[in-house]
Amino acid sequence: MAQKRSKGQVEAEISAALVSFEKEHMGRGPVDVSTHIIKDMVLIRLKGVLTPAERHLAKDAAGIQLIKQVRAKLLENSSNLLKEVITGITGLQFISFHTDISIKEGERVIILTFEKDLEKKFHY
Repeated sequence: MAQKRSKGQVEAEISAALVSFEKEHMGRGPVDVSTHIIKDMVLIRLKGVLTPAERHLAKDAAGIQLIKQVRAKLLENSSNLLKEVITGITGLQFISFHTDISIKEGERVIILTFEKDLEKKFHY
């Protein structure tokens, strides 16, 4: 019989998966990542995501816009893989995906919403 994982263990698995995903698809991983399961949502905060080239580009408005567009397109093109990985960890399909990146802070926030209350899986 498979042992139930704790909420913290699932959050850690999602964090590790996002670090791997960022390294493979964005070129480098974040300096820090935290994941929080909140009812039917997962909030993921990745700090230190910008490459040195992106930090250089971010010195003006046009560069900031370019970074946001490229990052959004890269994530969009890889969204099916991300969905497969997260579904494998949580056992639930997510129904929406929201993300934004702060160029000033060098961090990305990802919010996933699920078909069911994921947090309820951890109340024994």
